[in-house]
Amino acid sequence: MAMWGLHYLLVAFLITITYGINAESAGITRHYTFHIQLKNITRLCKTKSIVAVNGKFPGPKVTAREGDNLQIKVVNHVSNNISIHWHGIRQLRSGWADGPSYVTQCPIQTGQSYVYNFTIIGQRGTLWWHAHIQWMRATVYGPLIILPKLYQHYPFPKPYKQVPIIFGEWFNADPQAVVQQALQTGAGPNASDAHTFNGLPGPLYNCSTKDTYKLVVKPGKTYLLRLINAALDDELFFTIANHTLTVVEADASYVKPFQTNIVLLGPGQTTNVLLKTKPIYPNATFYMLARPYFTGQGTIDNTTVAGILKYHHKPTSNHFNSSKNLPVINPSLPPINSTSYAANFTKMFRSLANSRFPANVPKIVDKKFFFTVGLGTNPCPKNQTCQGPTNTTKFAAAINNVTFILPNTTSLLQSYFSGMSKKVFTTNFPSAPVFPFNYTGVPPNNTMVSGGTKVVVLKYNTTVELVLQGTSILGIEAHPIHLHGYNFYVVGQGFGNFDPTRDPKQYNLVDPVERNTINVPSGGWVAIRFLADNPGVWFMHCHIEIHLSWGLTMAWVVLDGDLPNQKLPPPPSDFPTC
Repeated sequence: MAMWGLHYLLVAFLITITYGINAESAGITRHYTFHIQLKNITRLCKTKSIVAVNGKFPGPKVTAREGDNLQIKVVNHVSNNISIHWHGIRQLRSGWADGPSYVTQCPIQTGQSYVYNFTIIGQRGTLWWHAHIQWMRATVYGPLIILPKLYQHYPFPKPYKQVPIIFGEWFNADPQAVVQQALQTGAGPNASDAHTFNGLPGPLYNCSTKDTYKLVVKPGKTYLLRLINAALDDELFFTIANHTLTVVEADASYVKPFQTNIVLLGPGQTTNVLLKTKPIYPNATFYMLARPYFTGQGTIDNTTVAGILKYHHKPTSNHFNSSKNLPVINPSLPPINSTSYAANFTKMFRSLANSRFPANVPKIVDKKFFFTVGLGTNPCPKNQTCQGPTNTTKFAAAINNVTFILPNTTSLLQSYFSGMSKKVFTTNFPSAPVFPFNYTGVPPNNTMVSGGTKVVVLKYNTTVELVLQGTSILGIEAHPIHLHGYNFYVVGQGFGNFDPTRDPKQYNLVDPVERNTINVPSGGWVAIRFLADNPGVWFMHCHIEIHLSWGLTMAWVVLDGDLPNQKLPPPPSDFPTC
């Protein structure tokens, strides 16, 4: 009897363990609540009221595992409308939870709430969340960390500790007033007053020494730094003095590890790096710095944010409080317009492309598109003097010379799903420029753009190749392009005008990096491929916020497939109305 009892106990134990493993691999449901509230905060010796989540700036960290379901209730207590985008989440058949206002939903109005309900499928790594209406994301943002499934390991050495570091921009003025003034006058926006690490500007700014981000580390340990560029308008170089970083992930996709002293992130991009600390206490502290990369003609915040990397040292009679007197080692960063560094750094990224993490880049392409991305102009209203490129024009931005106009009484996805799209958008977005020109050469005399709410329609499971071509109109600059609802493979890039005969022969179809946001090089082009396997309406736009405000965006409508699991389900019952 004792042996049989032991046998049944062992079987029950194994069943319990197996059930636990299966349950965890399938994922669990995690609940969060975001209260959108006003918060008084002081930076640069100025106190002001900002919109924040749960009284935190930056906002709270959302943590989940691959396979988990997230249900995040957003309650709006402020006078501004709000919506939240879960940047980089695939949102497979859950496009109602993607978040961009007037694209996949009407915004959440004052006193209303909405539960963003989505499951994380086939993704793990560093992503982030942010407001997706006007310039609200200046203060409404935070990290979204996806851990591997239980009992699954990283494809790199297990870190001793994991640390999110979010780059941001701080405005002494109200960011909503900044963008409204720019749109009204037609000028470029006033620049931010500081850059930040985790909301802190640091000692290089006026009266901000007390507001310095400090990372305390132990000797001989490996730290995973989860870097997120949440800045509104600035691409940023990042470095830590006298330390080498090993890049292991980009936009929540693992990459072949490579070492670098300087990392470049465009707005919207994330990069995971391993920081291996020095084996013994170094008797010094080290600056972490970030400052912009920019080649355009406008005014930007060309300041530098500094944080401190400090080694933990057990106090002794000889070293007690000695850290206050340690020298601070200062690193160097490339020049602000260092396009050569940017290009060389970008080329280092390669997918793992192994059996566990394959690179499923489409080899056969069903549809090819060629999109120009850049600036342009709109005419100044009658009886108004503008401050754009001339006093009779306003700054604008466009894809294939179409500046996108968002609806304001419904969302694109709602109108599409309800069969009312003809009243909201047209399906004639051009697949190539209507009037070709020397894109990176001398710009054309006519820089006017045309406005419209135009989309591209794709059949389910269409394989797409898209070439994004930068232009020289009103200056050559990089454009970080973000595609909602998808990852894509970056199969090629170069400077000058894309050559459809020569350049595809150099495509990398073996181990191209997989991303959700890619920099169109300054004065160049980038080619991406993706499989349209996610039904819904998906925004694609420049993640430089003023370019988005100027209309550098478009949308893809991906039709339902034939099978039940290839169709977009109806919206949830608490879906916001306009």
